[in-house]
Amino acid sequence: MQALFIGQTYIDVTFVADRMPTGDEKDVARDYAISFGGNAVTAAFCCAKLGIVPDLLASLADDWLGRMFLDMAAKYQVPIHARKVKRSSLSFVMPKGNKRAILRMRDDDHLHPFPPLNMGGCRALHVDGHQADAALAYARQCREAGILTSLDGGAVRDNTLDLLGFIDVAVLSERFCEQLGQSCDATLALLKEKGCKVGGVTMGERGMRWYGEDGVIRTMPSLSVPASRVIDTSGAGDVFHGAYVYAHLAGEGANWEEHFQFARAASAHAIQILGNEAKLPSVADVKAAARAFAPA
Repeated sequence: MQALFIGQTYIDVTFVADRMPTGDEKDVARDYAISFGGNAVTAAFCCAKLGIVPDLLASLADDWLGRMFLDMAAKYQVPIHARKVKRSSLSFVMPKGNKRAILRMRDDDHLHPFPPLNMGGCRALHVDGHQADAALAYARQCREAGILTSLDGGAVRDNTLDLLGFIDVAVLSERFCEQLGQSCDATLALLKEKGCKVGGVTMGERGMRWYGEDGVIRTMPSLSVPASRVIDTSGAGDVFHGAYVYAHLAGEGANWEEHFQFARAASAHAIQILGNEAKLPSVADVKAAARAFAPA
C-alpha cells in the first residue's frame, strides 16, 4: 500500500441543461456523464490516474450501483476496502458556469466497523471527514508512524476539530470557514494551533490562501481559464487534493508551493471537462494546463 484514502462513495450523474423542470414539466438535457463521486473517492482515482495507485476505504452497497463502482475501481486497479451500507449513495449534479447545483441521497449508516488494514509501506493518508471513526483512528495511527496525513475539509463534521490534531496537511473550503464563523486567515491560524504543518483555504477562481512549513500566509492565484472553456467545476477540488498527494509522493516539485501549483494546474484541466472520470488528468495534461494558463 502506497497511500490510503478514506471517504464516502457516490455515483454522480452530471448533466448539462438550460433549466431544471419543475412541477409537471419535461425537458431535454444537452449532455450527461455518469461517474464515481465523493471527495476522497474522486481524489483517490485522480492519484491513480496520475500514476500512484492508492488503496481506498469506502462505503459500498451490494446493489447495481455498487457493482458499477467496483467496475470503475477495477479499471484503475484501485484496491477497495469496503465498508458495507444498505444502499448506494447518488448525486445529481447540474453545472453552470463556475457554479454547480447538487442533489444528493446518502447512506452513511455503516453496517459493520471499519476494517483493520496493514499500513506497512504506506506513505500518505488522505481523508475527507466521512467515516469519522475510521478517519480519526487511521489519522492517529499514521501520525504516530510518521506517515503524512492530509484532510479535505469541505465541511465541519462531528469530530473535525479532534481530527485536525492528527493532520499534517489540511486544505479547507470557504464553507468550512463560514461554518466556524471565521475568516480565512483566522481559520489558518486555527490550523497552526492544531499542529497542521501545511494549511490552505481554497477560494475557487480567487485562488487559495495558504501557509507552508515556515508559517507565512500567502495567496496562490488560480489559473486564468477562459470562461468559455469552463464546463464543469464539480470535482475540481477533489482533483486538487488527489493531485497534491500524488505530487508529494512522486516528487513533482521540491516543496509544498510546487505541489500545490501542480494541483492547481490539475484543477484547471479538470474544469474544462464534464464528469469526474473524464476530467481526471494525466501528468502530461497537468503540465499542458500549467503552460496554457497564466496565474490570474
